[in-house]
Amino acid sequence: MIRRDISSRLSTIILGTALLAYPCEVFAQHGGGGGHVGGGAAGGGGLSGGNRASGVDQKDDLKDFHQVLAVQATSEQIIAYVAMLKSTATASTELQGFAGQLGKEGNASDVGSRATALAQAIEKARSENKKFMDGFSDAQKSGLKEISKRLVKEDSDLAQQAKALDPVVEGKVVGPQVASSAQSLEHALTSFQHEQLDLGEEMSIGAANHRQDFAFNLPPVKNSIRFANQPIEIVTSGVVSKGVAEGGQNTFKLELTADMSDLQHEITQVLRGGLNKADRCGEQIAIRNAALTPAAPASLVVVQLHFERWACFGKGPGSEMAEGNATIEVKLTPAVSEDGKLRLVPEMGRIDAEGMVGELLRSGSLGEVLRDKIAEALLSIVRQGGDFKTTLPPAAQGYAMLQRAQFEGTGSGKLMAVLDGEIRVSDEKAASLTSELKERSASQETIQKNVVEALPR
Repeated sequence: MIRRDISSRLSTIILGTALLAYPCEVFAQHGGGGGHVGGGAAGGGGLSGGNRASGVDQKDDLKDFHQVLAVQATSEQIIAYVAMLKSTATASTELQGFAGQLGKEGNASDVGSRATALAQAIEKARSENKKFMDGFSDAQKSGLKEISKRLVKEDSDLAQQAKALDPVVEGKVVGPQVASSAQSLEHALTSFQHEQLDLGEEMSIGAANHRQDFAFNLPPVKNSIRFANQPIEIVTSGVVSKGVAEGGQNTFKLELTADMSDLQHEITQVLRGGLNKADRCGEQIAIRNAALTPAAPASLVVVQLHFERWACFGKGPGSEMAEGNATIEVKLTPAVSEDGKLRLVPEMGRIDAEGMVGELLRSGSLGEVLRDKIAEALLSIVRQGGDFKTTLPPAAQGYAMLQRAQFEGTGSGKLMAVLDGEIRVSDEKAASLTSELKERSASQETIQKNVVEALPR
């Protein structure tokens, strides 16, 4: 690789520069022909006549030197690289735990839980890998083209092998037949790791374990949320990376990823609890079905409902004024307000409804009410799932500010909420925060470091 012989090439370049700067003096000492340079008529003792080879091609050395500089990682990329490699090492750790569970006696739910954790870890690793490569400069994209192709191929192979986990997660396949799939997945993940390590070497990053203090994994936190008496489980993990220190203030970059797959599974019940109503002399809404899917950077909610409007006159029975079924789409785009609070900007999309129900949804208040209530329900859940108080160590609480938010999808269609922010603390608080981050991830860090260092090169 280019980087492996850069020291010798730099020495060669320095030597070449000296030769160019002082040609006469150098060749007067070492050349033949009484100190003549060239000297074709002097018996072949000069450069051209003697054909004296130095073994150095300055153009090639300079070219390689500039290539190394062009693809060299920035300080921000080094932090991102460490976070990426840690997420891959986490997936390796989860894979070991999954394989170990297969050899034990237990029920299908134990294996399913392990498979779910492994699938989430692989999705996280692939997401971090893509994010890192998307941050390449034009020069890096050109100079790292070949190794990037190999890494993309390994990523594709890993995604293909990870599909074998889907029936295990769903509890449809349990037993010895899963072991062969785990072995294939292990091979794919190991190859994926190797290419990431080679990429880091090409970018002059070096071994990740030399940079361990730049980024810290936040162990997954399981938040049990109740919305309208419906329990929702959100698993949130993250990475805190050291940024700049200036004027007694320290900035840490924060990225949280909340797995919203349980919300997707329970979205019909969630919206029933928030939207269903049965006024005898007013509106009656019944949510028949709902679906929540990624539409990065937004999410899309599709709701099938039945609507009735009743009016009561005197003491007699009510009269039905309007009735019908409808299907509506609501797009929810995350945004961050000036005070750092998460918002969801709702936008009504397709509406399939006829008659008065269609008119009420398109131009009346019904459509606006449903749109806003859907946004409020999901916002409440996402906020609780990404609550800094439950995910960050005490030293960071009160100092973290949300800056950007978006929804992302995975290859299997799962919805993830990604929350990026900053933690700004004093020098004293920074030391305390770093200590707490190290303490939280100490055991996990040890496992990940051993996995990375044990990889054959």
